Amino acid sequence: MRKILLHSFLFVLAISAAACGGSGSANGTGGDDVAATVNGKKILIKDLDSAIAQQFRGQESQLSQLAQAAYRLQALDTMINEEVLFQRAAKEGINPTDDEVRQAVQRYKQERSLTEEAFANELKQINQTEEQFRELAKRQLAVNKLYEKLSSQLKVQEREVSEVYNENPKQFSLQPGVYLADIIIDPNNNGTKFDAVGDAAAAQRIKEIQTRLKNGSDFATIARQLSEHESFRNNGDLGFLAKEQFVGLPQMMGLPASLGDRFMAMQEGDITEPVKDQAGRWHIFKVTGKQTESRDRTLDEVRKEINDAILAQRKQIADAALQARARDEAKIENFLAQRMLENPNSFGVLRPAPSAKSGASASPAASPEAAESPKK
Repeated sequence: MRKILLHSFLFVLAISAAACGGSGSANGTGGDDVAATVNGKKILIKDLDSAIAQQFRGQESQLSQLAQAAYRLQALDTMINEEVLFQRAAKEGINPTDDEVRQAVQRYKQERSLTEEAFANELKQINQTEEQFRELAKRQLAVNKLYEKLSSQLKVQEREVSEVYNENPKQFSLQPGVYLADIIIDPNNNGTKFDAVGDAAAAQRIKEIQTRLKNGSDFATIARQLSEHESFRNNGDLGFLAKEQFVGLPQMMGLPASLGDRFMAMQEGDITEPVKDQAGRWHIFKVTGKQTESRDRTLDEVRKEINDAILAQRKQIADAALQARARDEAKIENFLAQRMLENPNSFGVLRPAPSAKSGASASPAASPEAAESPKK
């Protein structure tokens, strides 16, 4: 079942701000300039810039004009997709309840180990109120329910599973390797409740974790509570690492290439000492399982794996078709793209619109008047 990805919700919140920011002037002053409309619903230039600012954490002013134009188009396309899907969900009568919204927001706080103060600070960083956050959570829930409704119609026949297996049963054989879990402490500021910020704090935190593990504390519990990586949601689980991957994968993670061979020499339940990667993050790995030799698996052993893989492929295509159809049925006016085509050497609006506090007005190129008004 598709679940709302609240762990990445801050970025979604930023790019979805158009959903509750549609009151901007159609004539355009400052950040209220209209970038596009979806069935008359306005998406504002300031919302594109809010998304870019969230992504680049205040460094967006260093972007070149070409990069600024590209990121605006990308953010706008994401907003348009989100809006057409939300409108489609509403049309089909999909409306999350207040209790579902409350649970989604609470789950977001719990997964990030956020205190109420830390949560308020995150909202402040992207200039959002808690009411707006809840509204955007409601929109995301509606879109996810729309996808889930489609997914519930997908079925896989036993004949299809058998055909996939019989075509090449060797591809489902087990190879030597290990199942790994990881605890990661990142010196960068992640905004979580127990975040260790700075090299000294990160080094101290990983040392404390190592001591707790040596004293018998549960690895999965510590990973869930303290690991500063998305894997904390799975108790630090990283899945299976085949022996043939030992050379390339550690290097991709910025870790010593020799680490892979060490994993194979470890026994199930063994834990490494802290290891620092090239990005300055600390890791403690645990071997949670081990496969020492190759073995062919039967159809019964891999039936669910094949079934899930077929379903995942169908969901991907079905989701893309749903999104395409929703866009086809919507009346979309992309003023930003039109202005860029009319001004191909400057790409229309390139820099964030002046804030209301500055008292400055938008440049003529930023005004929707430079584009055709939406036809009724």
